Amino acid sequence: MSAAGLSPQALAEACAKAMWDDDNATRHLGMELVSVAPGEATITMTIAQTMTNGHGTCHGGYMFTLADSAFAFACNTYNQRTVAQHCSVTFLAPAFRGDRLTATAREVSRRGRGGIYDIRITNQEGEHVAEFRGHSRTVKGTHLPE
Repeated sequence: MSAAGLSPQALAEACAKAMWDDDNATRHLGMELVSVAPGEATITMTIAQTMTNGHGTCHGGYMFTLADSAFAFACNTYNQRTVAQHCSVTFLAPAFRGDRLTATAREVSRRGRGGIYDIRITNQEGEHVAEFRGHSRTVKGTHLPE
């Protein structure tokens, strides 16, 4: 598939499919890509017992990974390979085994080779459990031929 002539939405979806097919980590953790649009992505994940820590709550690294995956899919919707340059997360509430977490990424700014994305993580009750901010940087290459 070529990127030429695709609408922005079709391009975002084609890039997401190309990435999904090679994203072993995201698939291995049971994440599901719910939606993607230019500069946006939503991914869900259910917390398994193997993802809990010594406090009986979801290990923060798994919440970070969920947000990072949503960030990756959101910033790679323009057929330009894009990686994380800097990320930070603030944990607001614990998540527990069996919780269904949703990470919703949205583009805040995209200029030159850099971008800023905010990712909100909520649980199945809609409670805000974490906030993630990612700074992206484009690198050489595309997902689809031009």
